[in-house]
Amino acid sequence: MKAPARLESLIEEGLIDSVVRQLMSGKEALVYVVRCGDDTRCAKIYKEATQRSFRQAVDYTENRKVKNTRQARAMAKGTRFGRQAQEAAWQSAEVDALYRLAAAGVRVPKPYNFHDGVLLMELVTDENGDAAPRLNDVQFTPVQARSHHAALLQEVVRMLCAGVVHGDLSEFNILLGADGPVIIDLPQAVDAAGNNHASRMLLRDVGNLRAFFGQFAPELLPTEYGAEIWDLYQRGLLQTDQPLTGRFERKQGSVDLSGVLREIDDTRAEEAARRQRMQLVA
Repeated sequence: MKAPARLESLIEEGLIDSVVRQLMSGKEALVYVVRCGDDTRCAKIYKEATQRSFRQAVDYTENRKVKNTRQARAMAKGTRFGRQAQEAAWQSAEVDALYRLAAAGVRVPKPYNFHDGVLLMELVTDENGDAAPRLNDVQFTPVQARSHHAALLQEVVRMLCAGVVHGDLSEFNILLGADGPVIIDLPQAVDAAGNNHASRMLLRDVGNLRAFFGQFAPELLPTEYGAEIWDLYQRGLLQTDQPLTGRFERKQGSVDLSGVLREIDDTRAEEAARRQRMQLVA
């Protein structure tokens, strides 16, 4: 197929040889299957901020590092330069997270290059060598659901041990590869220690996994893995091979009303986004 304009510079630089086809159109990017010598990879082209349905909420960008104080001031003021710097930081966040998590042994696509706003990375395939499906496109038996849920909890723990919370984890950004689930889409990933909203995001990520796999294995629905994982992390006891029980006893105390209301708003927004995705898939 004819190469999109955003991929022409990568062809000129010799980073890719040809474009095979468009793989998917997501809320923040377009993904193409490309050929690089004898290898088949994928190229993720980030959409402009005005074209994305996923907004750079301040909760996600809190405490993100920038190159210098000039950029930080411009981003705070919302100048044109600041918006460009913010967009660059949003894109590079996924690149940084992929390299960081891949090094920590987390099941994410292997990154190869980042050039002109295009991320070149591994194409995750199924057992037939075809592009792997997203979890929301697959039906599972109760046994499979419990197995994949447990595997993904291990990945969430590995991510947290590496200091990263996905922030938008759901069945829509996990691929079912030949060797099991692979986590994708990380531009909104946050630093677990440096972001005040990290705990809420992790609880939501784990809650999304519970809700999805609970459709096939209802016994997962009452579990409290998210709270258990975060509690262990806060107490410095979380390890990559940490055995989990799914049980957590909350301490009695005052209720954080603003936090509860915020969680309700997040849940509503997530449900609206979920419905939108389902409409796009349909």
